[in-house]
Amino acid sequence: MDDTSGPGKSLCGASKPALDAALLSAGVSEKQIKMRRQQIWSWLYAHGVAEFDAMHNVAKAVRAGLAENFTLDRLTTADAQYSDDGTRKWLFRLADGHEVETVYIPEADRGTLCISSQVGCTLACSFCHTGTQKLVRNLTATEITGQLVAARDALNDWPTGGASNTGARKITNIVMMGMGEPLYNTDNVIEALNVMSDGDGLALSRRRITLSTSGVVPDIERVGAEAGVMLAISLHAVRDNLRNELVPLNKKYPIAELLDTCRAYPGLSNARRITFEYVMLKGVNDSDADARELVRLLAGIPAKINLIPFNPWPGSPYACADRDRIEAFADIVNRAGYASPVRTPRGRDIMAACGQLKSESVKETAAARKMAELEARKLHRPIA
Repeated sequence: MDDTSGPGKSLCGASKPALDAALLSAGVSEKQIKMRRQQIWSWLYAHGVAEFDAMHNVAKAVRAGLAENFTLDRLTTADAQYSDDGTRKWLFRLADGHEVETVYIPEADRGTLCISSQVGCTLACSFCHTGTQKLVRNLTATEITGQLVAARDALNDWPTGGASNTGARKITNIVMMGMGEPLYNTDNVIEALNVMSDGDGLALSRRRITLSTSGVVPDIERVGAEAGVMLAISLHAVRDNLRNELVPLNKKYPIAELLDTCRAYPGLSNARRITFEYVMLKGVNDSDADARELVRLLAGIPAKINLIPFNPWPGSPYACADRDRIEAFADIVNRAGYASPVRTPRGRDIMAACGQLKSESVKETAAARKMAELEARKLHRPIA
């Protein structure tokens, strides 16, 4: 869980219990904690203020006490890229110097923010660029929520910029589909999702928040019960032998066990369907037989199937299925009664599309280290 104690810790992204602890440390009496927390919560997440002094209805002594030990610092933007299709990708630097990527995808009827849950990833899915980057650590709940706050800053998406918590927002949807496996960081992810969906603050509807997992079976029910968000399953194959290759986690939680867990997901109904993500790989999983088996496997599960044209990345061993093959696959699934939209790739030109996220800082840091070693040899000095 989050640790927001200590000098200089940012409260931007903090949960209510973390704010309560901060207020106690600032000398606020227990009788006043709830009132002061509600005030600060609103300033942080409904108005997006970045300084304690901007909280004009909070007593000056309380503001001063908080400022002595805490900040409202945002995640640092190490890089920002802009796609020709309007997609934006930010590389956010964390307090310890590690970096994660966050992507904003604007559409006519929504604006979706794709948020990361880990620095790197431990799953090593063979078709995913992020999977080639080793896991460094889990993100804290504050760092997860902080991506949404920083993105709203960058998009001028607070009420002062013309947005409100009831409409006209640029970010209307959240997908936990960035770097990492959310259910290998379940405590922090649930805490962050509950901050994002709190109606007195960031106020994202739980039905507009989707958590995508590769199938960490033991925690699927928990995220439904404790966060109440929509569920997406990164499926990609209909046979265990192939899914073992594409999604190695399948060796631990095979398809039948995963789908049985999906059938028991809290709140599952035709109005709250599970999304099954299926990346279309040429000659690998794109046959008519695969489509028919997918329909058979999902029988009885209120579902929709997102068909994702494979997004290439340097060194990938796969190619995208041909367009007519994708359409034939979709036709079989549609005729069986499942919505199966073919996702339009977004942000490919800035490596922001599905499966392409990977912190370029990994390569940059390694290159910088090599350069420092060369310089050190020249100067006969030790490396820091």
